[in-house]
Amino acid sequence: MAKYFDVHPDNPQRRAIGQIVDLLRQDGLIAYPTDSAYALGCQLGNRDGLDRIRSIRHLDDRHHFTLVCRDFAQLGQFVHVDNTVFRAIKAATPGSYTFILPATKEVPRRLLHPKKKTVGVRIPDHVVVQALLDELGEPLVSSTLLLPDHAEPLTQGWEIKDELDHVLDAVVDSGDCGTEPTTVIDFSAGEPEIVRKGAGDPARFE
Repeated sequence: MAKYFDVHPDNPQRRAIGQIVDLLRQDGLIAYPTDSAYALGCQLGNRDGLDRIRSIRHLDDRHHFTLVCRDFAQLGQFVHVDNTVFRAIKAATPGSYTFILPATKEVPRRLLHPKKKTVGVRIPDHVVVQALLDELGEPLVSSTLLLPDHAEPLTQGWEIKDELDHVLDAVVDSGDCGTEPTTVIDFSAGEPEIVRKGAGDPARFE
């Protein structure tokens, strides 16, 4: 059974954040709100958590997982970013964008796109997620909580607990966070390619 955490959206309770991060460090898998829909998240080295995300979402090995990062200093440890790309990403973050970039050796191989050796990264504009990342001290491996038979991501914490209680360790609820996933921009070839239009305005990359 998944534990249910009701977390204040503007002033996250320190005790709750600590308990959620403890679960993550014990190889837990959580559902948590972001600035663009709910996501599934686990710690970087959590192989079982990764397998559970693949199973829940029916993903193949070509799916780009996302490293949800606290800030640019953290993001720069995991992807290669040249000056031009850096400026473009910097201007759009924090926000509802995911950027696909060449991964550094810090990223476990099982997270990489098998042919491109790329990974998704993002810096969310969400108080609760930032509190979790501060406490965890490393990125969260994430994927939008979009179930195979659903047209849109789940939006309500109680609904997620009801549907996925048997496969999650925790559900974090801090109110509605919308149904639109991030806008995905692929910078792996140097020029921006819009892979998915979502919550972030794609116009700046067109």
